[in-house]
Amino acid sequence: MSRLLQQSATEQAERRPEAPALVMSGEQLTYAQLEAYTNRIARALRAAGCQRGDRVVLLMPKSIAAIAAILGVLKADGIYVPVDTSSPAPRLGRVIALSEPRCILATSAAVPLLQDLLRTDRVRAPIGIGWLDDRVAADLDVTPRFSAADINRQSPEPLACANTSGDAAYILFTSGSTGLPKGVVITHANVICFMDWATKYFGLGPLDRLSGHPPLHFDLSVFDIFGTFAAGAQLHPVPPKLDLLPNKLADFIRSAELTQWFSVPSVLTYLAKFDVVRFNDFPSLRRLLWCGEVLPTPVLIYWMKRLPAVQFTNLYGPTEATIASSYYTVPRCPDDDKASIPIGTACDGEELLVLDEGLRPTPPEVIGDLYLRGKGLSPGYWRDPETTGRVFIPNPRGIDPSDRIYRTGDLAALGPDKLVYFLGRADSQIKSRGYRIELGEIEAALHPIPALKECAVVAIPTDGFEGTAICCAYVPVAGAHITAQTLRAELAKALPPYMLPSRWRSFDELPKNANGKIDRRQLKEDFERDTSRGS
Repeated sequence: MSRLLQQSATEQAERRPEAPALVMSGEQLTYAQLEAYTNRIARALRAAGCQRGDRVVLLMPKSIAAIAAILGVLKADGIYVPVDTSSPAPRLGRVIALSEPRCILATSAAVPLLQDLLRTDRVRAPIGIGWLDDRVAADLDVTPRFSAADINRQSPEPLACANTSGDAAYILFTSGSTGLPKGVVITHANVICFMDWATKYFGLGPLDRLSGHPPLHFDLSVFDIFGTFAAGAQLHPVPPKLDLLPNKLADFIRSAELTQWFSVPSVLTYLAKFDVVRFNDFPSLRRLLWCGEVLPTPVLIYWMKRLPAVQFTNLYGPTEATIASSYYTVPRCPDDDKASIPIGTACDGEELLVLDEGLRPTPPEVIGDLYLRGKGLSPGYWRDPETTGRVFIPNPRGIDPSDRIYRTGDLAALGPDKLVYFLGRADSQIKSRGYRIELGEIEAALHPIPALKECAVVAIPTDGFEGTAICCAYVPVAGAHITAQTLRAELAKALPPYMLPSRWRSFDELPKNANGKIDRRQLKEDFERDTSRGS
């Protein structure tokens, strides 16, 4: 019998129906309530025509309703597609058009965005709109297929599922170098493999209280949600408004009595920068996990000195390999703030390969390209066989033609301690605030601006919240009066906030190398000099 992601929540409802499952902003759902609510959502989706393999876009901020919607989509045999509601409508419209959803599930918080999407002509029949709260907008230019009241009239009994573990569970759209977002397809089996390892390794159980910090379009949220349900624990989604309030964020960890915190390193850096963590703080916290980018060692030392009883684990893995492929639990507080923290060893069912240009294993301490292999590998990119074939390649040591390895684009080396160390990117892709960003997508959005003659986007490391600073060098058209502020405002119409450059510099002409190409190394050095001067 195939195992499906939604089954763990159903099993908990049978074992411990009155146990809290979700707690957020004064609202709470027990496992029994969650089971009934998600069955009703699934039935409403089926009544709206949702069938096996149909995509359902989640157009809503993180909330209890949004997490219930994920389960409802899966119970209807659908594929959930969470989107970034902070993205401008044109970019979001491209994502929706690419995913070709049967339905969009929305809440009233998304009404202005939905209106903008309707104007882009990306949302039209046969896409139906399902409303998850009672405040249906009277001026919405489309009649919802079903409302919250329609959901409540559905039976709370479960539906029979046709899905198998090899079917897709979700599609996450990441930044694409061509300017078009790429949809990473992840199956039920991909996630279950990671969950089996993670719940065992971290010892998750019914007494745990897990944080839900990342947005739902970020794959760290998948571990938060389904790790919680697999353990019969409580999930405490973090209200997004707390992200810029370090004292409030620390208070949240205390008041929710969290036993596990999982976030990108920039959040930990932000809390450390404002020194909001007390010595022996967060008495309930047992483990702290991070993933998505490098955590600066001085920040790790800050946390480990203040929380000596907490387990600290670094997880590594791109979206294409399902949440994380490797782990390293730091055995003790580092003595040297320049010490490198490894990405460690492979999780169960996974393999890390450091290979040279000929796809041969590199000797220890020699830099190579990092490839991944194992049960977590995505089937590929949504309806993009060309890109899929370019980065998911046959295993050169394999016998089975279906045995594949994934080229991460990361550089790594095997240390003398037999652990793998991440050494940076080999291409124009970066991580900033935990988001994976193709600098080419930012440039593609800049090129249509009429007042620009040419531009280039580079990234430099920082010690600040963002981790990596996105920098834009530009040359105005002769006679054009354009400032960094006006450029940023134009770019904000096409890209989400996390992709907007934080540093700008105007040039009379961009530096070129011997081949006549833009000298990006020189630009990076220019921006780094500006930073060192404090400009």
